[in-house]
Amino acid sequence: MSEQPIRRALISVSDKSGLVDFAQALADRGVALISTGGSARALREAGLPVTEVAEVTGFPEIMDGRVKTLHPGIHGGILARRDEESHLAAMRQHGLQAIDLVVVNLYPFRETVARGAPWADCIENIDIGGPALIRAAAKNHDFVTIVTDPEDYGAVLADMERLGGATDLATRRRLAQRAFAHTAGYDSAIASWMSRQAGEDLPDELALSAKRVAALRYGENPHQAAAVYSDGSDRPGVVTARQLQGKELSYNNLNDTDAAYELVAEFARPAVAIIKHANPCGVAEAESLEEAYRKALACDPVSAYGGILAVNRPLDAATVEALEGLFLEVIIAPAIDPAAAAALESRRNLRVLDAGGLPDAKGGPYLIKSLAGGLLLQERDSGQVDPEELETVTERAPDARELADLLFAWRVVKHVKSNAIVFAKEGATVGMGAGQTSRVDAARLAAQKSVELIGVEASKGAVVASDAFFPFADGLRAAIEAGCTAVIQPGGSVRDEEVVAAANQAGLAMVVTGMRHFRH
Repeated sequence: MSEQPIRRALISVSDKSGLVDFAQALADRGVALISTGGSARALREAGLPVTEVAEVTGFPEIMDGRVKTLHPGIHGGILARRDEESHLAAMRQHGLQAIDLVVVNLYPFRETVARGAPWADCIENIDIGGPALIRAAAKNHDFVTIVTDPEDYGAVLADMERLGGATDLATRRRLAQRAFAHTAGYDSAIASWMSRQAGEDLPDELALSAKRVAALRYGENPHQAAAVYSDGSDRPGVVTARQLQGKELSYNNLNDTDAAYELVAEFARPAVAIIKHANPCGVAEAESLEEAYRKALACDPVSAYGGILAVNRPLDAATVEALEGLFLEVIIAPAIDPAAAAALESRRNLRVLDAGGLPDAKGGPYLIKSLAGGLLLQERDSGQVDPEELETVTERAPDARELADLLFAWRVVKHVKSNAIVFAKEGATVGMGAGQTSRVDAARLAAQKSVELIGVEASKGAVVASDAFFPFADGLRAAIEAGCTAVIQPGGSVRDEEVVAAANQAGLAMVVTGMRHFRH
């Protein structure tokens, strides 16, 4: 049972990369080839001898190819146990021949959906016979080798070379596991698509599908194993980005870079975000990336050391020149100008990612968190405010400059760990309090960092954004003492009157959004 020779192979693939070379190597070893449709045509055009499935089954392909391999002449040859006499007797009785190798990958359903094809085309690209063949071969892996990925052709041929035309049990078990994962992911993609089409945002049964794209050296800490997976979407970001240079990305690099890129995608003007441990330490927008970078760095140059830098415009040479002297782990941009790429080449350890575009700040995939015994799932926080719908609750309304800074700060605070307070001035952060257990501590920390890192005048005339309401007026008073002049917050506290009164007493303008931005 450990070593099983390959004498007959069934080949039916949509992804034909490497197919002819693999089939040629099989044929050179005397393996008989059985195939269907386009695969048979590709093999025949390459001059390889191939038997059509219809010749094996004695039944033609029907219904536009929907029915071709679903036949005992095929599945009997795959599912028969070679060590079970009753199975062997059934094969003799019905004239069945064993199939030792099944090479199948499935109709391009994901690709069809991704290109926006109509409903009928998507349905037609749901494979039926393919999954049945894969599952049959994988179930009977004691005797049958199943290959669903062209990357595994080499492993099969290596076994056959080493074992005189056979594969060993360890290889077959590994390939069987990959096969079941392949069909599970395929079914998951179909179920998820159908849920979306039916308007079921949170389906009764959650089907997840992801493919490992890299095994990482370790996770958050060296004693934790980790890997990164692709969900198959084409949403630009760290997973789909092209790495131009630098060391391998770590778990923490990936997590922080994702946080930085999602933040910077919030802005229409040229913007820069510098992230450390998944929290912003400087964010700014300006007329150019270079100016935005200088403003972002000024917020917290200490924390920026060893951070992640994200930009929402093609990275240019002027911005790269401004980066001189700052150690960064990663830079991510929607594109990298050739001059900028050349200027970065001397920083060999710096990881440079070309994402090929910006993620849509208004939508995106679900966020999933594992719990003991289950999962938490929610939509991505794509909430935004319409300036026309902001409610002024104080005697004084914000002026035009304050309003622009309030909207800027509100976009940033959504990406800061709760409890979160952001001070902003002239399109740049000038102080942040992140991840505190009380809102007053977050406000005091924002004020403290503003004074210590930028100067005593930094927060004078700044605005403040709070990701949730002020439960007491003390948090607001900390911002008032720092010199802030306007506030944006969700509102909704039982002590709103107390908070508004404190703002009025200090002459502050306050607007409420009715929307909270917790980020735990």
